[in-house]
Amino acid sequence: MITYLYWSGILLAAAILFGVCAKTDNWKTGIILALVILIMGWSAYYFRLQQVFVKRYGGVMTIYVPEGQHHISATWKDDNLWVENYNPATNTCIFSEYSKGNLLQGQVTIKNCNPVMP
Repeated sequence: MITYLYWSGILLAAAILFGVCAKTDNWKTGIILALVILIMGWSAYYFRLQQVFVKRYGGVMTIYVPEGQHHISATWKDDNLWVENYNPATNTCIFSEYSKGNLLQGQVTIKNCNPVMP
């Protein structure tokens, strides 16, 4: 829900600024300023707010399990999501980090991992 409120606020701010500039016949300035607001809103969301919204406020986020792997678990470390998957072809467990903006993605591989054996 918070994700939708955030994007509604960004779009409303861009529309209001464009409307004010258009009313004073500054179309070019209005378009440029509206685009700046949209780009800044997208950047803030992608590089900072997406995982914060999901973890703290019940936001929306989708992650796909790579082809040929099986999902085992997921956990939060600070504001970064760590996901554990199992690759039966190579018999390895892979911990992958999904950080803000996917800039710092860590990965830990455990070889000879068989999570289904007792």
